Amino acid sequence: TSLPFPSCYSPEYVESSWYQWWEKEGFFSPEQHPHAVDQTFSLCIPPPNVTGTLHLGHALTVAVEDALVRRRMQGCRVLWVPGCDHAGIATQTVVERRLLRQTGKHRRDFTRDEFLEEVWKWKNKGDEIYHQLRKLGASLDWSRPCFTMDPGFSRAVTAAFVRLCDSGLIYRSEGLVSWSCALESAISDIEVDSKELSGRTMLSVPGYEHKVEFGSMLSFAYPVEGHTEVVVSTTRPETMLGDVAIAVHPDDPRYQTVHGKHCRHPFTDRLLPIITDSMVDVELGTAVKVTPAHDHTDFVLSQRHSLPRLTVIAGDGTMTESCGQWLEGVKRFDARQLVVDALVEKRLFRGRKAHAMSLPVCEQWVWGRSEDEARQRAAVKYGLKPDAVTLTRPDVLDTWFSSALFPFAMLGWPDQTADLQQFYPNSVLETGSDLIFFWVARMVMLGTELTGQLPFKQVLFHSLVRDKYGRKMSKSLGNVIDPLDVIHGVSLERLQGKVKEGNLDPREQLVAMEAQRKDFPAGIPECGTDALRFALCSHKMQEDLSLSVAQVLSCRHFCNKMWQTLRFTLGVLSLQTAPLSSMDRWICSRLHSTVGQCEQAFEAYELHSVTSALYSFWVHSLCDIYMEYIKPLLTQQDQEVVLTTDAEHSGDARQAAIAVLYHCVSVSLALLSPFMPFITEELWQRLQPFAPEAAAQTSLCLQPYPRSAQLAHWHFAEEERDFLLVQEVIRVARSLRAQCGITKAKPDSVWAVCSPSQAEVLLRFGSAIRTLSRISDLHICCSDRGSIPPSVHSTSPPKTSLAGVVDHTCQLHLHSGMNIEKQIVQLSQRRDRLVPKLDQILARVQSPSYLTKVPSHVREQMDSKQVSALEQELKTVEDQLKLLQE
Repeated sequence: TSLPFPSCYSPEYVESSWYQWWEKEGFFSPEQHPHAVDQTFSLCIPPPNVTGTLHLGHALTVAVEDALVRRRMQGCRVLWVPGCDHAGIATQTVVERRLLRQTGKHRRDFTRDEFLEEVWKWKNKGDEIYHQLRKLGASLDWSRPCFTMDPGFSRAVTAAFVRLCDSGLIYRSEGLVSWSCALESAISDIEVDSKELSGRTMLSVPGYEHKVEFGSMLSFAYPVEGHTEVVVSTTRPETMLGDVAIAVHPDDPRYQTVHGKHCRHPFTDRLLPIITDSMVDVELGTAVKVTPAHDHTDFVLSQRHSLPRLTVIAGDGTMTESCGQWLEGVKRFDARQLVVDALVEKRLFRGRKAHAMSLPVCEQWVWGRSEDEARQRAAVKYGLKPDAVTLTRPDVLDTWFSSALFPFAMLGWPDQTADLQQFYPNSVLETGSDLIFFWVARMVMLGTELTGQLPFKQVLFHSLVRDKYGRKMSKSLGNVIDPLDVIHGVSLERLQGKVKEGNLDPREQLVAMEAQRKDFPAGIPECGTDALRFALCSHKMQEDLSLSVAQVLSCRHFCNKMWQTLRFTLGVLSLQTAPLSSMDRWICSRLHSTVGQCEQAFEAYELHSVTSALYSFWVHSLCDIYMEYIKPLLTQQDQEVVLTTDAEHSGDARQAAIAVLYHCVSVSLALLSPFMPFITEELWQRLQPFAPEAAAQTSLCLQPYPRSAQLAHWHFAEEERDFLLVQEVIRVARSLRAQCGITKAKPDSVWAVCSPSQAEVLLRFGSAIRTLSRISDLHICCSDRGSIPPSVHSTSPPKTSLAGVVDHTCQLHLHSGMNIEKQIVQLSQRRDRLVPKLDQILARVQSPSYLTKVPSHVREQMDSKQVSALEQELKTVEDQLKLLQE
């Protein structure tokens, strides 16, 4: 800030170096806050997967959470730990694709250690994610980074696993799992998605050159002893090689004669018993083939009837030896058609849907914190020598197990560290609503079981970020946006280059690139971090966020408004003080009210209400009204030119306005800091040479957050209430000028005909009304002659003046010298607009159902204000027309 203040706002200039300074000084560490009270605040960032870079969904998480952890400005000792998740199978998939693309080798071409080495190389992508988090201004404590495969975290995973096994909550039994033949790995059921098919559908399957048919139900017959048959239906005919029985409902009359009989398998010659079970759906229309090794329902049925389980599809998706030589080694979907053809040939096919492959697990686990401990425990359990125990099971847990430990493992658990004692349980969990079952529920269960406490006191969900078409941002759709591209700007060519470098197949690439050409024909302009964060926090957290670049650009314009406000402020600052005018008291009171709104909204986690209140105060109250009012006062060389007609001002009015402007700007910067840390730090630092305190704080992020109680002496409720009338008077005066086509330079006079109480308000704010309405004179006339305040005119406005209604007791009259014929035309047009509008409202309030269906407070609002105001405005227009026409 020792450099000259640039005339224009530049995000690149403002955001280039502040973060490095904050991090170097340790401002984000709980140990570095001298004003911290004995109160802690902690939360854990949902650790991003190292499978790629952050997108706008992550940016929303960062913007919201960073606004919350800036609570350190409220005197809390705050801990917010950066972290990355290894992502398990997702990382494995990405690494496999990269290796195949770069080396032409599959995972099976590497040893386990070699493949893990490649995964660790990929883990370095986490450095790119950490770079993005810094660019987003996240005030994370970088002295405590956490990765879910770090040695310390791995020790926590092992400890959790052992404790759960010891308590009987983790065990291994015979059952089915969701299995990926492409990955040759079990998949967590919660990560298995469902694709709804309405009928016959051709889909691409990894490992197959041609699309595979799904969505078809095939029927075929099993011959039964005694020259009859039983028809069964299936969506997966290739699994019929693993059928071990046929099931029918005991009360189904169609199959009463075959109870207890056997069918002959047409390809293996095995005898399959016909069993009865009430779980069979009679409405299905056929009997049910029982394939326990490849269907969850059939597995349960086999347990009840003591049926064998025959695996006919191997882990790599090929048919097993038990299918016979004609199918052994054949891919399962290729085998599907071969089985159908064979059924047709045997005249058993009776007429024509994909399901995730499942594989039973039959072994027993022995667990330990180390290989030696596990071997010793296994030897005791099975009565063996330790040397005889040789098998270690790899890849036991999915990624969500380790992620679920994050709230306490990041603090050093299972050791009783100082961080764990001070910051656990976390104060709040903030995350996307799509992670309730994936992550939140698991953290609650494991935290409660392993620590005896809930891992957090509150849960705050934000909704999903969608593109402008309402689609969820997804790497598979190619519609994700890198927040750095919004911050720095990016060309269309670079956007499309990123799509080509990704993992989309060629057809999906074309669709994604066409969407980019349509949405960003000129690329994405530079918006800056502050604008992006403010835009993200300005949406209701309960509603899905369809973010457009135009919204972020609007927030960049707000940043420029702040920048120009500071340029103006710095140009007039002095340290002198003076008595306050009515306008000074009004803007100070508006600031106090804004601080109160921010306090309440922060407590309720309604960040959109905070940003809305701050934007409204800075743009509408501070810039559009107060600064426009004081500009002539502060820039006019001859002060008497501005103040000769305003008794409320004295020679000290300029100094008072400067002091109030400094107060409003400095407090507002502190209020905005949680959302826009870069620009607020830059502008606050430039204010410091004028700070009245003897020793200012080093950084804005160490400043106390403004409290309404501390500003209570600036609360002037009467000024805020009265200024509502002033604003309406200014609006009507500007409207009258526009109707008359009066230019800014042309002097004109306005008469206000109003009640005595309104006259007192207009007198107090007379200077503001004249300045903001750009009128030369304001004449105030009271309709109640009995109680005319001092300085109020008793003369009525000229008969040829143009009138406008402020409310049912206040009218404005503008004498412009305008052509009478033109005024008659304009007044006639106003009357023609008012009549149908009034008729419409009267019809509504006079309807029979109005009294019964409309609440009393709404009727009162409609009757006393809307109807009265419209009737008064119509009467004024008609009276003016009559005068002009005469």
